[in-house]
Amino acid sequence: MTFVVTENCIRCKYTDCVEVCPVDCFHEGENFLVIDPQVCIDCALCVPECPASAIYADNELPEGQEMFVALNAELARVWPVLAETSEPLPDAEVWEGKGDKLQYLQR
Repeated sequence: MTFVVTENCIRCKYTDCVEVCPVDCFHEGENFLVIDPQVCIDCALCVPECPASAIYADNELPEGQEMFVALNAELARVWPVLAETSEPLPDAEVWEGKGDKLQYLQR
């Protein structure tokens, strides 16, 4: 099992989860975070810290979010590690909870 960042993180990019991660498994893109499944130790500390409720265990993903398992693994190989918190995107609150955001993912 590993944890997966899902669609609700797109255009929000809260980093509260990064602060509690003991192994620096988060990677940062322009408007999305991902978890490296090779580094994640399944501690689940990040899950309650995510204000957008965007992090799930890979075996408990909401319907329609399954493709984010592969997407997290793919982007973790190319995006830099994020080990420190930063401010969310300026309009994060506007985008939090909105659906159909995959089209806005910046690779």
